[in-house]
Amino acid sequence: MKLAIIGGGAAGFFAAITAKENYPDADVVIFEKAHKVLSKVKVSGGGRCNVTNGCETIEELITAYPRGGRQLKKAFYTFSNFDTIKWFESRGVPLVTQSDNCVFPKSQDSQSIIDCFLRQCKKLGVRIETGKGVKNVIPQSDKLRINFRDDENNPQEFDKVIVTTGGSSNYTSFKWIEDLDHKIEMPIPSLFTFNIQNNPITELMGIVVENTLVSLQGTKIKSEGPLLITHWGMSGPAILKLSSFGARILNEINYSFNIQVNWTNEQNSEFVVEQLNAIVNQHPNKILSNIRPYNLSERLWLYLLKKSELPEQKKWCEIGKKGINKLANTLTNDTYSVKGKSTFREEFVTCGGVSLQSIDMNTMQSKTCKNLYFAGEVLDIDAITGGYNLQAAWTTGFIAGKLMD
Repeated sequence: MKLAIIGGGAAGFFAAITAKENYPDADVVIFEKAHKVLSKVKVSGGGRCNVTNGCETIEELITAYPRGGRQLKKAFYTFSNFDTIKWFESRGVPLVTQSDNCVFPKSQDSQSIIDCFLRQCKKLGVRIETGKGVKNVIPQSDKLRINFRDDENNPQEFDKVIVTTGGSSNYTSFKWIEDLDHKIEMPIPSLFTFNIQNNPITELMGIVVENTLVSLQGTKIKSEGPLLITHWGMSGPAILKLSSFGARILNEINYSFNIQVNWTNEQNSEFVVEQLNAIVNQHPNKILSNIRPYNLSERLWLYLLKKSELPEQKKWCEIGKKGINKLANTLTNDTYSVKGKSTFREEFVTCGGVSLQSIDMNTMQSKTCKNLYFAGEVLDIDAITGGYNLQAAWTTGFIAGKLMD
């Protein structure tokens, strides 16, 4: 059996190694259009490679995927995050799980993951050809013919092909897949930070508020977690998660929208009013600037007082019911106008790609083209940060590599 893998990234290598382990006599080759393989793995997780996430259950795991989570549920029972950990550790890559559940190589270096893949390919006899861009795949009776971009006169025929070309913001890169009757979801950015221009909040750059709740005004989309104030606006896990779950809506409105920040993460604003009244009762003669609720940093607290039009030298007993309500509103419903986005580090994630409606998720085989399989970010699957995007690549690559009908 001859098998071609199109794309030398995370999913491609995982699929190739799985296939060769299951079919030792198969001729397996990875075609990569660039001159280097695994370049995205190299820079992922700030160069440390966040291999997966250590969350305890599959129910919890699927909540990290704005698109594809429900469809991946069964797939994760076949190959879970714990299977990923076992896979790498049994092949000589010790891993560590951080307090935030992100899993990294013990070496804290993505090269450990790359070396592991190259070692496995060498040991198993998987061939790797770089500088080989694929133009298209054409079904030929019971074979699949691959035409190459720079070598059009020398097409090659294979029994089975796995497509692992990764995510792309360019719709045209999916054209040849669409020509084989697959539905393509429009690719758009999925992980990004928010630009908030000409707003005094940006003067507080560098401040992290650990426990916030951020909502997209006019929708039910919200996320919680740490928020980082930057010189251009807002970032941090809460913002990135919101960008991921709101990706399609935000693209439609051209990244011009309002967010509501709850600095207390207390859902019930009445409870916040009670907390502020308790301060009034306990410390009536203390000045506002001296007592900061919810462990807010001094700079942020002074900023929020100013925004609530409350002088910082005023005593708590002097602000009255109106002042308490105003302050509670600023703490729980602080609105900002966002105009535009910025890419998060070098980790460019798109949503969109090959629609999961076109794929048999039990096998990763195309529903319209026999013996053609898909895995990784080429599919319309994407996740928040924390090792989840790579986990989807390992799981779909593993299932595709089994080459089941």
